[in-house]
Amino acid sequence: MNLPNEYEITADKARIDAVAAHAFLKDSYWAKDLPLETVARAIAGSQVVVAVFHQGKQVAMVRVISDEATFAYLTDVYVLDAHRGKGLSKAMLRCVLDHQRLKGILRWALFTKDAQSLYAQFGWMQYPMPERMMVIDKRLNAG
Repeated sequence: MNLPNEYEITADKARIDAVAAHAFLKDSYWAKDLPLETVARAIAGSQVVVAVFHQGKQVAMVRVISDEATFAYLTDVYVLDAHRGKGLSKAMLRCVLDHQRLKGILRWALFTKDAQSLYAQFGWMQYPMPERMMVIDKRLNAG
């Protein structure tokens, strides 16, 4: 992973700081106002979580939910503003895609409002048959 020397990347879930993740995610467009307990439970239930640390503080994270065979969902990708533009998201994506537990996954999915160009560099594309995809999204149905 091509990270600047002052950064450390880890896939050790025991090191993930749910409080730090919540501090960012609670203000994001996709997880706005989620309680800390929900974020912590989501991290605990994810197969793979990757984070980047700077001077001992978590500054970036991504998590993956998967059956570890056919499907993986990439979510909660963030990099704190002060640490953007340094390749952290690319390093995290490479770590996830190369992770032993996720080798051979046939279908990956993610939702993004504004980072399509980042994910396209790693092979993601718009789903060519959107009429086949359905979701239940309680946030959309709430009001």
